[in-house]
Parts: sequence; C-alpha cells; structure tokens
Amino acid sequence: MGDVSRKSNLHSARKSFASALIGIAVAQGQMSLDETLEQLGIDDSEPSLTPTEKQATVRMLLEARSGVYHPTVYETAGMEASRPPRYSHTPGTFWYYNNWDFNTVGVIYEKATGQRIFDALKTEIANPVGMQDYRPSDGHYVSGGFATRYPAYPFNMSARDLARFALLYLHDGRWRGQQIVPAAWVAESTTSYSNTSTGGYGYMWWTSTPASGPHGPKVALLRPTYWADGSHGQYAVVVPSLDLVVVNLVDDRLTSKSMHQHNMEELVSLAESAEGATDIGPEPRYGKRDSGMPE
Repeated sequence: MGDVSRKSNLHSARKSFASALIGIAVAQGQMSLDETLEQLGIDDSEPSLTPTEKQATVRMLLEARSGVYHPTVYETAGMEASRPPRYSHTPGTFWYYNNWDFNTVGVIYEKATGQRIFDALKTEIANPVGMQDYRPSDGHYVSGGFATRYPAYPFNMSARDLARFALLYLHDGRWRGQQIVPAAWVAESTTSYSNTSTGGYGYMWWTSTPASGPHGPKVALLRPTYWADGSHGQYAVVVPSLDLVVVNLVDDRLTSKSMHQHNMEELVSLAESAEGATDIGPEPRYGKRDSGMPE
C-alpha cells in the first residue's frame, strides 16, 4: 500500500484541481467561460497567435478544444508527436489533449483571481477539506524559455490528500455541510464534451462516457466514472453509483514502473464486479448506494 502521507508529483492529475479552482472563480464572478483569448489579451511568443486562434474561449481551453497548437512545455513525447499542425483546426472544432490549453488557462486563472494556483489550492480546497500534507511550497512552475509565455504548474501531493479531493467530488463538491466547489460545476466539469478512445473528456477530467455515440471498443469502464489522470499512474477515480473513490500514486523518483490506464480500469472493474458479491449469508456484502450524483 505504501506511505499514504508521502508526497509525490501528481503530473497531469493537477489539471483537475485547476478545473475545480476555476469553477469556484466562475461562481464568484471572477472568470467567464465565454471570454475569448482576444478579450483577455492573451498572445504568445513568435509565431504569435492569429486573429482566428484568439477567438478560442476559456471553455475551449478547459475542454482541450482551442485549436491553438503553439509550442508549449511539460508535455510527453507522445503528446508532442501527436500535436496537430498549427492552424489545422479552428477553435472549438477538434479535441486534442493540449498542454498549451491547460497551461494558458492556469495563467488566466491567476490573473483573474490575483492568486497563484498553489496558494489558491491551499485556501480554497486544501484547508476546507482538511488536507494534512499539502503546502503551497509543494508546487513550482516549469517555464518554456522563449518557446511560450505560459508555464506548467506541477505540484506534489500525498495519497490521503488526493483521496480527500476525490471524495469532495463524490459528494458533489460538499464537505461536512459546506459547499466548496459548486455542485453545478462538479456536474458540468465531469460531463463529456469530446469522445476519446477510452470514453470522453470534460473540463480537465477524463470520463468513461463518450460525448456522443456508443462506447468504443477500448472503453473498459461501462459504469459512469470520471478521473484525474497523471503520467506514470497518478489517479483519482470517482464512481458515483458505487459511492466509491479509488486513488493511486506512483513516485517516479523511486521506481521506473508505471500504473497504466488499463491497470487502473482493471482495478475499478474488480470493485464494480464486487458490487453484487454475497457473503455466506443471504444479504449482499456490497450494495449500491444513491450518492445523489448524476449518472
């Protein structure tokens, strides 16, 4: 099981935390999802953004549908290799898991709220849900030099603190009677707006449910599920209909092994199959509980 208090890099699972913070800022009137890059004064290093690219909205950045394929930072070799050619898709028309979108929306959040993401995470989420280990000093920026103006914002977190975040979402953004993340935002941000090979994609959350059409052949989780996902095996999985969260961290400073998505899906599938398991007696050992979350 490992040390649940040991902190390690969440990698891209951090993006779901940024989504939560943006939801809070939207509810407080600090941000609008319909503002364009042009309205926000967003440009980037040469080759700078075109007038068409500047029509991308904050919502499109959250959905990874901006159509801006500018050089960026903190992406895997696979992400860089699969990046579409510049100017190949107009804003809002195509999904590509794009670190330029995620890094840029982080800067937009910080400018709108006047807070660093790492500090806001502490005050807006970590403190209210009683995280035991997270500190703003656990985060740092990764800049791209002259390639881009917008840095990535990785941070470290412990498994037990990550589990609290997943539990917060399982409970519709409420914690001990206090609404931390708006319930409407929890539902909206974990709804699929694009199809992926393993389900769908919301506002910086992965989902098991495609935005349209039937499940594809690679979809392993047929029950509505959503998760934060980071390189090497950082997962915070929420299965509302089972009242279940599953958390996994891999500290890549200690091991070269990774937990791949199919491993996570197998683990969650085992929990799903146990729902109908029975003990020696006639009563179910596991039963479905109504979490109040939309399916």
